[in-house]
Amino acid sequence: MSQQTNDFASMNAIYKEAYADKVKDLIPEGVKVYNMFDFQSADKQPGNQYIQPVTLGLEHGFTYGGSGGQAFALRNGVASSHESAKLKGHEMVLRSYLAVGAVSRSKGKNAFINASKLIVENMLKSFSRRLEVQLMYGQADGGLGVVESVTGNTVKIEDHEWAAGIWSGSEKMPVEIRSAAGAIRGEATVLSNSLSDKEVTLDAVPAGVVATDVFYYAGAFGKEFAGIHKIITNTGTLFDIDASQYSLWQGNTVNVGTNFSGGEAVLSFEKIEDAVALAMEKGLADEDITVICNPKSWNNLLTDLAAKRRFDSSYDSAKHEQGAKVIEFYGMNCLIKIVPSIYCKEGYAYAIQPDCFLRVGSQEITLEQPGMEGKFIKLVENANAYEMRSYTDQSLLCTQPGLQTLLTFIRS
Repeated sequence: MSQQTNDFASMNAIYKEAYADKVKDLIPEGVKVYNMFDFQSADKQPGNQYIQPVTLGLEHGFTYGGSGGQAFALRNGVASSHESAKLKGHEMVLRSYLAVGAVSRSKGKNAFINASKLIVENMLKSFSRRLEVQLMYGQADGGLGVVESVTGNTVKIEDHEWAAGIWSGSEKMPVEIRSAAGAIRGEATVLSNSLSDKEVTLDAVPAGVVATDVFYYAGAFGKEFAGIHKIITNTGTLFDIDASQYSLWQGNTVNVGTNFSGGEAVLSFEKIEDAVALAMEKGLADEDITVICNPKSWNNLLTDLAAKRRFDSSYDSAKHEQGAKVIEFYGMNCLIKIVPSIYCKEGYAYAIQPDCFLRVGSQEITLEQPGMEGKFIKLVENANAYEMRSYTDQSLLCTQPGLQTLLTFIRS
């Protein structure tokens, strides 16, 4: 049997057969939030934006008649408050390269798949991790992390603003640093990182960088959609609805400690129940709650052998095993699931009702470019390489911010 020669037609056909319909299968399980929230497909959305009607108040047109049995006058109706949450998807594109030599030396279907497999899997891993960070911290004031100090070309990030998952594998990553007010200091490239010291070393620190400055992915500032942290802490207009007018459009905050200047405290089950209580005040009934926390906070909770805690279904007491993937316990009116995430900053945790969140937009992560279906690979001008792209157009919508709670001032 003769081998198949790799040309553009055959490479695109093999690429589609091997990868195009398997994007979901290739997304790593470590991206917890991405896998937690469903994507609303474009054919269910009107026009170029997603519109979700929401109820923000109750009916108040009651009249009390007492016990006299009289033909009393009725008060005017006071209608409940309804608004439409509106948002558009935010685009993101990843360009990746495959050397011509690697393709040339991989004649035949299986050889081509082997030559491209590593790159395709890493594309989707990189893309889903970048999207995971945006789902957590898109538009958040703390960006990727806040500068604590600068020594040479090494920047120490504040402990409570550090999430190891953001910086793991960050070598060669372009970043930009801005003031707390958003003024650009400049761009740089990450050369290395120290996860234990919460430090990143840059090729050159932009001039004027000081403590309280903020890291962002290069080019992301002002172009990201709002993530969980921003949604919960929002006090202004979000999704075209003003939170200052409607208390149900405002998230909640529970202070685990008192401040981030030595007043931090360890996350506890009691504080998590406080978070659920605040959500109950705004309408949470018996819906289950998921708490996303840093792995260090997870370990602290895991050592608490409270009677109400139980392990998930993967735990087998007959084996006398210690540990679990998910901690679950029953709160006042619901099951509370605690999930560790390396993308959650050490100083925070998030008690959310996952059914309130949707990822919406025109396109889920894809290896095909819209309008160019079936074409995955093209030659790069002025370089001996092929280019592949992955793409998405989506945003995160929360239909009930009042049921979500930020836990802050956490010591890990």
